[in-house]
Amino acid sequence: MIRNWSTAALRTVRTLGTARTPRDRAAPVTYGLITLCCVLFLISPASGLNPAYGTGDELLAAQRAYFRRWGVIPAELFEDSPGSALTPATALFVHGSWVHLLGNMLFLHVFGAMTEERMGRLQFTLFYLGCGYLALLGYAGANAHSQQPLVGASGAISAVLGAFLFLFPRARVTSLLPFLFFLPLRLAAWLVLPFWAALQWMAAGRAGDGPGVAYLAHLVGFGLGFVFAWVRFGRATRVKSVPATAPEGENQP
Repeated sequence: MIRNWSTAALRTVRTLGTARTPRDRAAPVTYGLITLCCVLFLISPASGLNPAYGTGDELLAAQRAYFRRWGVIPAELFEDSPGSALTPATALFVHGSWVHLLGNMLFLHVFGAMTEERMGRLQFTLFYLGCGYLALLGYAGANAHSQQPLVGASGAISAVLGAFLFLFPRARVTSLLPFLFFLPLRLAAWLVLPFWAALQWMAAGRAGDGPGVAYLAHLVGFGLGFVFAWVRFGRATRVKSVPATAPEGENQP
């Protein structure tokens, strides 16, 4: 199974807290997406908590069938099958493990609320789903012969990061960097997020075949999100500074 977030990011950058504007408005779409992903994970065989899927080999077989049914299988995506064409959308709500889920949801919680407030609920929903779909589609196109299921929301969440970078470049992000002995530093988003994207780029260049992390989906999503925010909002509506701390996240989507 191919996961959707970078384990390298987990070792390199973590975020604490939550990003908020001074008004701290509600973000129903962001929290609705988080709730939906969590509920679907808990009732799925991936969580290992639903007794209906059994244990041991029976559970593993149920997990494999679940990922193949709802995840993106690049080798099958471009066949003449309407069901396969929907999998880049369904895969956004499927996660492969607890770490995968929690990492993705933490990033969405941190960066989604402010982005949703700026875009508006409907536009943010369409942006999230559209960019997530295209990010997975881009990965599948570049790995058209792969039989590994691709699941996770990190293509869409990477798009949120890209949009956040354009809209809130000076928002402060509290980072824990291992090479600085995990000393917490408050850095601007324009430093942290491009650094994260550079890690994805380097990891994508080293990625081989087989199970792993879909770094390319992260890069496609990040680029789509940044370009969308640039085209849609332009420099005139860009937020110049955000006094509140913007936490980071984990890496696994």
